[in-house]
Amino acid sequence: MERKWLIGLISGSLVLIVILTVAIAVPLALNKDTKEGDEGDEANLTLAREYMSQTPLIDGHNDLPWFLKKNHDNRLEDIDLSLNISGMYDVTHTDIPRLREGKVGAQFWAAYTSCGSQYKDAVTHVLDQIDVIKRMCKAYPEDFEFVTSADGIVSAFEAGKIAGLIGVEGGHNIDSFPSVLRMLVELGMRYMTMTHSCNTPWADNWRVDLDENPDENQFGGLSEWGKKLVKEMNRIGVFIDLSHVSVEMMIDSLQATQAPVIYSHSSAFSICNSYRNVNDEVLELVRENGGVIMVNFYTKYINCPPANISDNLDEAELFQVADHIEYLAENCGYDNVGIGGDYDGVGTVPNGLEDVSKYPHLIAELIKRGWNEVNIKKLLGDNLLRAMREMEAVRDSMAGELPLEENMPRGSGGEATNGCRTYAYNTP
Repeated sequence: MERKWLIGLISGSLVLIVILTVAIAVPLALNKDTKEGDEGDEANLTLAREYMSQTPLIDGHNDLPWFLKKNHDNRLEDIDLSLNISGMYDVTHTDIPRLREGKVGAQFWAAYTSCGSQYKDAVTHVLDQIDVIKRMCKAYPEDFEFVTSADGIVSAFEAGKIAGLIGVEGGHNIDSFPSVLRMLVELGMRYMTMTHSCNTPWADNWRVDLDENPDENQFGGLSEWGKKLVKEMNRIGVFIDLSHVSVEMMIDSLQATQAPVIYSHSSAFSICNSYRNVNDEVLELVRENGGVIMVNFYTKYINCPPANISDNLDEAELFQVADHIEYLAENCGYDNVGIGGDYDGVGTVPNGLEDVSKYPHLIAELIKRGWNEVNIKKLLGDNLLRAMREMEAVRDSMAGELPLEENMPRGSGGEATNGCRTYAYNTP
């Protein structure tokens, strides 16, 4: 009996020793893995910042000017962008301290006006937005430098400043006059988003691809006059921006242009089936064109079927943005992808990309996935710089061609019922 008792005691002790050993060893191992993981993440973040110190991050779309319009009617004296203003408003993504922390090298500032201004006072409003962009850059000369060329981006970056460029969001802002287009370029516009979420009298917007909006498909893409406008944009050196347009409009523009296009803030349709994203059927055309798709961070264009991680379109995660970037790199080309966060133009952004200070974390995620230095720097800005130089070369090659002098036909699209004109045009 004593022998059985002794054997039981020894067996029980051995079991207890094993349990204690496991209890101690597993947390230690997990802690070691966590520590090594943290160290790896920190190393990737350090490397990301190093790359971003060598190559400018060129973001394709930021709506800070619209934020200024909504909150301050463009009165810069009412706001100090040299301060972190994140706690002063319900939603704010951008200011100089956070741009600096995010290692932003160049920013296309969006001169946006609403679709409701079409056929009314769009030109007045877009001039107001261009004016505030230029005044903002001038108000903070230690941090911003207004530029209009690829060389200007590089020069500002080398001087330690954030290059500021103008992108006009919505073709309705030229009021269908090529003369207005040319004057906006004179003021510094370097891309024009061909539509916003409404048709112009010469182009279809993305909403025509929705099943509930078949009647909005007015042109089957781009009208014949619209194709002439594309050529004029090539001639004067301004990017055709295909964010917000229909698939047929994308195809027509890619076939009409001689210069690379951009998508200033769009993601991958195959991952998130929003028609604001870029459909697979045009990816090969973009590759052949040498264009650049600059990935948007808006949760509704990142976290939707088929690759959504939840049914809440107001939520998304940083890794999903990386998924969009990788998909486009693999299916369109590492030479054809960039970043266009859409900060201050949207209400919800992914966890981990809460504002413009978080760009290095996205780059660190791609480094973690195995992206090499060359491809990281292409994504950051080399792709956009290459496309912009090619666009500028097309402009220079067309210097001897005459301007587009044919105004849009008065009976086209919504212009047919426009009663706001003070005199007729396009007459013999």
